[in-house]
Amino acid sequence: MRIGEVRELDDTELDKELGEQERGLMNLRFRKATLQLTNTNELKSARKTIARIKTVLRERAITLELESEHPRAEKPADISTETDNDTVIENEGE
Repeated sequence: MRIGEVRELDDTELDKELGEQERGLMNLRFRKATLQLTNTNELKSARKTIARIKTVLRERAITLELESEHPRAEKPADISTETDNDTVIENEGE
């Protein structure tokens, strides 16, 4: 599972996927111990997928924490400078 695919999932789907990946990793370890695992790269791939999921969950937790501590300030309203157009002095004849 690529990082883009992981980021598309919501938190409940990520928790579910994390549990499935951890169970899958455990099964891969049992298969390795009993010499039934032919492709040992599957272990590495499963660990990396678990790390990606945990990373995205942690990023989201940090983002929520920061947003709760520092809510976004509203954009300031347009500040228009008042100009007094009625008092224009023209210097004619200088």
